[in-house]
Amino acid sequence: MNDLNSRPWNRVAAAAGLVDGDGRMAPTIFAEMSVLAGRTGAVNLGQGAPDTPAPAAVREVAKRAIDDGVNQYAPGQGHPALLDAIAGHQQRFYGIDLDPASEILVTTGATEAIASTLLALIKPGDEVVIFEPFYDSYVAMIEMAGGVRRTVPMRAPDFSFGAADVRAAFSDRTAAVIVNNPHNPSGKVFSRDELTLIAGEAARVGAWIISDEVYEHLLFDGATHTPIATIPGAAERTVTISSAGKTFSVTGWKIGWLHAPAPITAAIRAVKQFLTYTSGAPFQPAIAEALSFSDDFFIGEAESLARRRDLLATGLAENAGVDVVTPSAGYFVIADVSSVTSDDALTFCRGLPARCGVVAVPVMALCTPGDEVAERMRALVRFAFCKRTSALESAVSRLKEL
Repeated sequence: MNDLNSRPWNRVAAAAGLVDGDGRMAPTIFAEMSVLAGRTGAVNLGQGAPDTPAPAAVREVAKRAIDDGVNQYAPGQGHPALLDAIAGHQQRFYGIDLDPASEILVTTGATEAIASTLLALIKPGDEVVIFEPFYDSYVAMIEMAGGVRRTVPMRAPDFSFGAADVRAAFSDRTAAVIVNNPHNPSGKVFSRDELTLIAGEAARVGAWIISDEVYEHLLFDGATHTPIATIPGAAERTVTISSAGKTFSVTGWKIGWLHAPAPITAAIRAVKQFLTYTSGAPFQPAIAEALSFSDDFFIGEAESLARRRDLLATGLAENAGVDVVTPSAGYFVIADVSSVTSDDALTFCRGLPARCGVVAVPVMALCTPGDEVAERMRALVRFAFCKRTSALESAVSRLKEL
């Protein structure tokens, strides 16, 4: 009766690959690698957490809000200024018209937005389509909602996927599809044709579309972001999710948001009020101001990241002698380490801090353990470049040990 292994949290942990062979709870790959970094003094390129300062103007607004007493609960839906700013942002960049009063919800990061959405829209036994490799929390959240995951395999090095695989993943049991665009871990930007295919399949079976777009402004080499809600016929069934953390280097503030047609937003808000209810009161007006920054700011942030991407990618290729997949967006470079080791990527990453003083994450940890995609990804390692130039230079120098 008191067996913890029978409790829902253990089922969720098992689905997320967090239970070891003896049935014991294991840490996430990110927690494991961060501990290794601390223990060895390695440069931590495992977690997508910037070590660069947030924009001064954003920090000043937050400080002023704290001093002005904005320290109690924010409105459950979100600070009015932030709701207006999100609506303005979507109109400005994508031509999406939103009603701030009924179609937008501020959340505790994009993670809570995804969790609230799944809990609101999925019932036990419903199938949810995701693209593999995947951001690891999707699997846990689907399990929390009682859903069943179905995966569309992506293929390195370009992380493409076949139309037949997409169609095969959707059925009359499909309740939702999660689209992570731009994609983590690959940095792939979905094409309009790919989004049209996904939207068409969702419409065919009557499924919701949950679109995680947190890397929307971190685009390189002329890539452009197309929200799936702008695909004809998709807006009525789409929940669009983003956050401030990646764009403004404030991942610790946990200010996210979603927008959807009013009835869907109301259903998600009914769930969210029993999770965090609200959070980040003084940070919400700061992000409202940040969303109104000039185009030059957003372009400059992407260009800065692109330079750091190139520094790391070049260092991996020249110093470590590995093949690199150059991303079109996001925080991460993926390297194929098969030229320097016969080990799989998980074993390689566990030994990398002691060998070179660098921490990275195996892509196979972002796949279903033991499946075909995980096997195809067995030599791929994800390195984060959202770090100070000095940290990346140190990492590149250390990688010569390979």
